[in-house]
Amino acid sequence: MTSRTVTLLDVARAAGVSKSTVSDALQGSGRVAEATRDRVRAVAEELGYRPNSAARRLRRASTGAVGLHLPATATRLDYYMNLAFGAVERAQEDGLDMVLLAPSGAAGGRIASRVDGLLVIDPEAGDSAVPGLLDAGVPVVTGERYLGPSAGPSAAVVCDNAASLTALLDHVTERGARRPAVLAPSGSSAWATALRATARSWGLAHGVEVALRTVPFAATPAEAEETTRALLTTDPAVDALICAPDGSAPGVLRAATALGREVGTTGGGGGTDGSNGTDGGTPGTPPESGTVARSGPGLLVAACVDGPATRGAAPPVTAVDLRPAAYGRACAELLCDILADRAAPDTVRRHAWSLETRASTGSPG
Repeated sequence: MTSRTVTLLDVARAAGVSKSTVSDALQGSGRVAEATRDRVRAVAEELGYRPNSAARRLRRASTGAVGLHLPATATRLDYYMNLAFGAVERAQEDGLDMVLLAPSGAAGGRIASRVDGLLVIDPEAGDSAVPGLLDAGVPVVTGERYLGPSAGPSAAVVCDNAASLTALLDHVTERGARRPAVLAPSGSSAWATALRATARSWGLAHGVEVALRTVPFAATPAEAEETTRALLTTDPAVDALICAPDGSAPGVLRAATALGREVGTTGGGGGTDGSNGTDGGTPGTPPESGTVARSGPGLLVAACVDGPATRGAAPPVTAVDLRPAAYGRACAELLCDILADRAAPDTVRRHAWSLETRASTGSPG
């Protein structure tokens, strides 16, 4: 057969399933078992089947809009606001409006009648709204993978979150840290899960015990401050602290200051050379006139999410720039490509991040 003569019915007969199952499997919709979905796609490819885009548009009138589902805490986090702006901008380039969905979600059928596709960002396996969104019968792109059970599509834009935390841990170690700690987010999102797992695996690989503390996914500066105070009080050997939640770094800095920890240095309050905690001189001698003796050991501070809170802190905080606006654009672009038949409904694309080193780890800004 040629692509001109192959129909859905041809694929259904060859795969031994119904025509509607073939349609759902190829569009990434409905409740089709993954094994069946894979078999149908393999048969369609072998037969040379190509979807009829014009017929698809006739079968389902376009609404001219796509939906955006963000975590419930998103409204107070700079990261998600920038991501949303990027997604809106990219969707508009394809003539699509963006509908911001309520955090509680809605029935999949009602959503599908209002939008052509969905963006679901940082989906939590414990979020009761997510399964209905993934199975709403329209193309869905997730920002990071969904770790819960679903028969829906698996199109996603992902970051290598394990690599970003590894880069931070390597960086503070290179700057002299010997006892790093991580304030990792709770929850069942791919991001949170990857950070907690990476903190443990990095420690095992390097023979270093990483002090791991769990804080809320969107921990406030006050919550980060409280956790940091408790950690540094019970484990004063900690000489580097990496905080995950967006905007939480100022709380870490306040706790360090209150406990007399000099941010941006390691060792006994001195620089990364392991000096005795003065601004010069030999160990055991008083500081020279005009210098300040530090009251506690140094502490390197870094963050997993860059933003105004890290860039504007005193000192500025080393952080991973996840480029949220570009990430939002990438998610919307993949959804636009799927809607226009430029990409398959199970496409996975990668999004790049960068490490911005600053004074909080003794690095030049």
